[in-house]
Amino acid sequence: MQVIEFKFNPQLKSDSIFDSFCHDPENFYEKKLGSLYLAGILKNILPQNIRFLNNLAEIIKKEYYRSITRKPEKALKEGLKKANEFLEKNAKKGDVSWLGNLSFAALSLKNYELNFTKTGDLKVFLLRGEKIIDIDRKLKFEEIDPWPLKIFGNIVSGKLTEGDILLVLTKEISDFFEKENLLPKIGKIWPVNENEIRKILDGKKEEILKISGISLFIIFTKEKLSGKKQVISPKSYPKEFNLKKVFSPFFVFLKKIKLPNPPEIKITDRLKRIKVKPPEIKLPKFPKINKKIFLVLALVFFLSVSFFIVRIQEKKDLEKNEAILSEIQKKSDKAESFLILKTPQAEKEAIFLLKESWEEICQLTKIISNLPKDFHFRVFSLKENISKNLFELNKLEIIEEPDLFFEFDHREFVPQKMAFFNEGLYFFSPYSENLFKINKISKEEDNPRFSFFGENWTGKVIEIDRKFNSAAEIDGSIVFFTKPNQITFFKNGDFFSFFLEEPHADFEFESFSSFRENLYFLDKFSEEIIRYPYSKNLNWGSPQAWLKKEEKIIDGKYLTVDGSVWVLEKNNSLGLYHAGRLQEKITVEIFPESKDFKKIHTSPALPYLYILEPAQKRIIVFDKTIPVFFPQKGKIIRQIQSQKFDNLLDFGISEDGKIIWILNGLKVYQINL
Repeated sequence: MQVIEFKFNPQLKSDSIFDSFCHDPENFYEKKLGSLYLAGILKNILPQNIRFLNNLAEIIKKEYYRSITRKPEKALKEGLKKANEFLEKNAKKGDVSWLGNLSFAALSLKNYELNFTKTGDLKVFLLRGEKIIDIDRKLKFEEIDPWPLKIFGNIVSGKLTEGDILLVLTKEISDFFEKENLLPKIGKIWPVNENEIRKILDGKKEEILKISGISLFIIFTKEKLSGKKQVISPKSYPKEFNLKKVFSPFFVFLKKIKLPNPPEIKITDRLKRIKVKPPEIKLPKFPKINKKIFLVLALVFFLSVSFFIVRIQEKKDLEKNEAILSEIQKKSDKAESFLILKTPQAEKEAIFLLKESWEEICQLTKIISNLPKDFHFRVFSLKENISKNLFELNKLEIIEEPDLFFEFDHREFVPQKMAFFNEGLYFFSPYSENLFKINKISKEEDNPRFSFFGENWTGKVIEIDRKFNSAAEIDGSIVFFTKPNQITFFKNGDFFSFFLEEPHADFEFESFSSFRENLYFLDKFSEEIIRYPYSKNLNWGSPQAWLKKEEKIIDGKYLTVDGSVWVLEKNNSLGLYHAGRLQEKITVEIFPESKDFKKIHTSPALPYLYILEPAQKRIIVFDKTIPVFFPQKGKIIRQIQSQKFDNLLDFGISEDGKIIWILNGLKVYQINL
C-alpha cells in the first residue's frame, strides 16, 4: 500500500487542529493485525486540548495492537471502546468542548480487507477507476447517548482490490473536491502517484489557498502473485562473510613495512666492472607476539571461518525452504480453484489439498526460526489463509463470549453430568448424591431463581441418597443408571428403583441409552451391546447379546440409539450398527483433526448427531440424515469452539435440537443453532 497525505493551510484557522496518524506493522506480531490509519479534526479548540487528537490516536493504536490473537475487526472494536472510555472520562471531568466539534475516522487494513468507522462529518470515499463510492453511507449513525457516552459505534467491513483508492477528507476539503470535480480526475490516474495528484491540485492553486483541512490517500498497489517465487530483499539476507574485512588489520600492518630501494649500480672502466654499493636495509621493528595474542588470533580466525560456514548453510536452508513454501502455495491455490466450482467432488478435492497443505506448513513453521523475518511473515500469512479456508469448509465458529445460562454455587451442588427432559435440565454426579433440576416456571409463579431470554427459570436440589452415572428418557419419564446395574425412575416428584438382571459374571456397563423403552448398554468387558427388552409396566426381560456372534465392539466408550446404534470408539471413529450388524465404520474427517471425543448423542426425533470434545474445547454438530455419511456426502452443520470451554463435562439437547446447553465446570452455557 502507498499512503499520500496532503495538509491544506493548517495556519488558516487558528481555532482548529487536524492531523492523520498512519501506522504500518513494525514487526511480525503487528503484521498479524495489519495497518491502522487514523485521521481527525477538532474545531473550536481550547488551549488544554492541543494534543487531543494525538492522545485519542495513541489510545486506539495501543489497544489495537495489544493482542495478536484477535482478528482486525475485533481489535478495532476494542480500540474504539477504549476511545469511548477516554472521551467519557473527559466529559465527566467537565471537558465537553469537543462534543459536536470532533470528527474522526479509524481504518484497519489487512490483506485487502477493510474495517472502518467514523464520527462527525469526515468523508470516506472509495475510488475504483472513475467509479466513486461514498462508503461511509453504510454506517448507521445514531444520536449520541449522553451516559454512557458512545461516540464511536458501528464498523463497516469490506474487501478491496488492486488499484482501489481510499480517500479520507475533512468536510471542507471534501466539499472542495466535489465542487471542482476532482475525484473523477484522480480516479483516472494509473498508476496513482503523488506527482500526478499534485499536478491536478496545482491547477487549483488560488482556490486551495482559501481552504483548510486534510486529505489522506491510501492506494492499494499490486500484490505479489500467489505461487510465484518472491525474492527476499537484500536486507533480509544475512550479510555475506568477507575475509578481506576480517583480515584487513593484517593487511594494514603489512603496508606499513617499507622495503629498501634496489641497490645502486655504477660502471667505472672500460672493462665494465661493476661496483655494487651494498644497500642498507632497515627492517621494521615487529612487536613481540606472545602466546596469548597468538591464541586470540587463532580463535578469531576459527570463529570467522565457522561464521562463514554457518552463513553458507543458512543460505542453503533458505533456498530449500523457499522451494517447500512454493509447493505449499501451489497446492493451496489449486484448492481455492476447486472451491470456485462449488460441487461436492470439487469441495472434497479442495479439503484434501488444504489438509495436506496445513500439515506441510505446520512442519515448516517448526524449522524456520533462524531464517529471515520476511520469510517468517510469508509462511505465517499462508498458514493463516489455509486455516481460514479450512475453518469455513468445516463450519468452525469461535465464540469468545458464549451466553451464560446458569452458574452453580459449589457449596450447594457440584455437577458432573446432565440431561434434558420435558423442558427441564437435570444435573447429577457419579461421585456425590442428589439431583439438581432447572426448569421453566409459569409467569404467575413467584420467586423465579433467574431469568434468561425473557423466560423465568428456577433451580433446586432434589435430595436422594444415590449417585448416578447416566440418564435417558423412557415411557415419558427420565431414568437414571447407577453402576453396576441399578435403574432409578423419577416421575411426578417421586423416585423408585430396581436392579436389572446381570448378563454374566464379569459385566461392566460403560454407557447407557434407550429406544422404544428397550435399554441398551455398552459392556466393556465382553465387548458387546447388551439389550434389555421392555415387556410392560416398567418391567424388562432377561438381557440379550444384541450383536450377531461374529460382531464385537473393540475399544468402545460411548453409545447412543435412534433405531440404529452409534458407537464412539477410542480412536475417535464411529461404528454404525443396525439389526446387530456393523453397517459402516466411519472415520470422522474434520478440521481441526480430532484428538479425544468424549460423548455422542442423538435420538429418533433429532436430525443431527452431536459430539463433545473437551480436548479441543468444542462441540460438533453433524447432519446424520444423509445416507452416506462422513465425509463423502455428510455435512457439518456447525463446530462451536470457545476458550471459555476449558472444563467441558457434558451437554443437553432440546427436543427440537436447536438449543445446546453445555456444562463447563460450574457454569452452564446456552448455544442456539
